[in-house]
Amino acid sequence: MIIRKLRKAGFEALLAGGCVRDMLCGKRPKDHDVATSATPTQVCRIFRRTIKVGAKFGVVIVLIDNQQVEVATFRSDVSYSDGRRPDKVRFTSAKEDALRRDFTINGMFYDPLKKEVIDYVGSRDDLRKKTIKTIGKPAERFSEDYLRMLRAVRFSAQLGFKIEKNTLIAVKKHADKITKISGERIAVELESLCTAHDRNKGVKLLIETGLLKNIFPVFKKSAPAEFGLKVFSFLPKKIIFPLAVGALFSGCKTRDVMENLKVLKLSRNQLKHIKFLLDKRDYLLGQLPLAQLKMIAAEPYFEDLYSLQKAIRKAEKKSIAPLLSIRRRANALADKVLKPKSLLDGYEIIKLGAESGPQVGLISKELYIEQLSERITAKNEAVKWVENWLKKHKE
Repeated sequence: MIIRKLRKAGFEALLAGGCVRDMLCGKRPKDHDVATSATPTQVCRIFRRTIKVGAKFGVVIVLIDNQQVEVATFRSDVSYSDGRRPDKVRFTSAKEDALRRDFTINGMFYDPLKKEVIDYVGSRDDLRKKTIKTIGKPAERFSEDYLRMLRAVRFSAQLGFKIEKNTLIAVKKHADKITKISGERIAVELESLCTAHDRNKGVKLLIETGLLKNIFPVFKKSAPAEFGLKVFSFLPKKIIFPLAVGALFSGCKTRDVMENLKVLKLSRNQLKHIKFLLDKRDYLLGQLPLAQLKMIAAEPYFEDLYSLQKAIRKAEKKSIAPLLSIRRRANALADKVLKPKSLLDGYEIIKLGAESGPQVGLISKELYIEQLSERITAKNEAVKWVENWLKKHKE
């Protein structure tokens, strides 16, 4: 509809980039991007509902049929001074627009009205050969935006394609420049890579190219990275990013990991999740009393902790029997409330004679462990236990 409307207004309009690649690979595109000869001002005149997210770079979001479609004016980028974004752009033709894109497989256009692929950069040939190759000289493409090095690795993992020889050489040569890129942009690429179809290949390439050690100095020595890769390879098929990070950093100290992760500017919840996984490494290997088992099984990250510990044991070529025992015991708790309400609250404990402050907190904690251990199951039993505790600690 957007393309028809732009054509009706006298402008050239085509589908562009990744959506064309995905269609030719037989995959359903996540979204559709439109490239056009219309300027942002003209696009905004044609469509009633728009968002000018990057109008100075020729990008406008068109809101239509409950969808957000990116509409970008054909452009040529004019000089890069920071290795992240163009200093300015010049509106131009479809061919020049293709020539400024990152990789050949992303440089195609598609005319949905004529059902025709428009290829100025040899895209279909590289798509057929399953090759990730820059448009033009690799060093020049990467100097325009160093995130493209990480994108090459991510595309290789997602699509199962190889990185062309000269492109790979350029990534290795300029890997240290990845630090010029904002942590937020790096995090987005890493998250996509860690959940990609061939994620193990992606992590191997991160190590091989030197990108991993430049993003995270804790991997300057090869041993932690090699161990992390082994653990990573034993994770379940479907994972979320914090578990992937936990596995990758499983050979490192938690303190060092959290310091290294600051660069990504992850959310507080993600950092909490990762720290829990790393802090609790080996926790599930001990003979956990019932109360401790209930508390850990009630944690929202318990399944990820179990998966991480299992992967670590396999990477170390050690028995997973202790984990299987924990799994059986945890499964047996399925019909129980793992985090029941305390039988007595702090106010009730004070009424029984406890001093307000630290003593109430200590009694509450010990009483709750007794409750989880099922040694105390009723309120009257809890009252008696507190009275005995107070009597014992007055002696």
